[in-house]
Amino acid sequence: MNGYRIQLFRHGITRGNIDGRYIGITDLPLCDKGISELEEKTEKFFYPQPDRIYTSPLKRCVGTAAVLYPERSARLVTELREMNFGDFENKKAVELMNREDYKQFLKGGLDNPPPNGESLRKVVERSFEGIDFIIEDMMKNGYRTASVITHGGIIMNLLSCFGLPKKNPLEFNCDFGEGFEIFVTAQLWQTAHAFEIMGRIPYSREDPDSSEIYNEED
Repeated sequence: MNGYRIQLFRHGITRGNIDGRYIGITDLPLCDKGISELEEKTEKFFYPQPDRIYTSPLKRCVGTAAVLYPERSARLVTELREMNFGDFENKKAVELMNREDYKQFLKGGLDNPPPNGESLRKVVERSFEGIDFIIEDMMKNGYRTASVITHGGIIMNLLSCFGLPKKNPLEFNCDFGEGFEIFVTAQLWQTAHAFEIMGRIPYSREDPDSSEIYNEED
């Protein structure tokens, strides 16, 4: 069956991640550790060269794309930026734990945004717009494979809301520089706004099937 393979990668680590801060739209670049970890992973694992690369506009994602695909350009997709944590941005949980608005936020829910921040419902809606744009762009231009550099929360929301089979969102947690591959068919996406979750990425270099997927002729 004809379809489209899309790799969803989480960006590399930043200083804010190491410090345990909420850095949704706080635009931090990769730190030295983040760059070196990604470089090590490109040696240890197989990151296929896709037909097209897309990335969140935030520095940590653009920087990750530059490390994983140093000779390639990437298309920015603003809808795939991380959640806006409002008044909690760039703060540690320990700094917020005594605030009533933080306790309320931790209760979760689609319509329970942080103060001056973004609701989860809004994040899901714009994440859909972002992946829908990518799928349409691939179909229009004949791209069969793509890599998308985005954020852990965005990946979790996309897979739990639109992916098959359905699983607990926490099962879609992924490490920095890693993620999941999805398989999209025009019929399933256009009729049900759903895609198939293929598995975790990047591939092991010992897997003989991994390179064949991206080298086979259409």
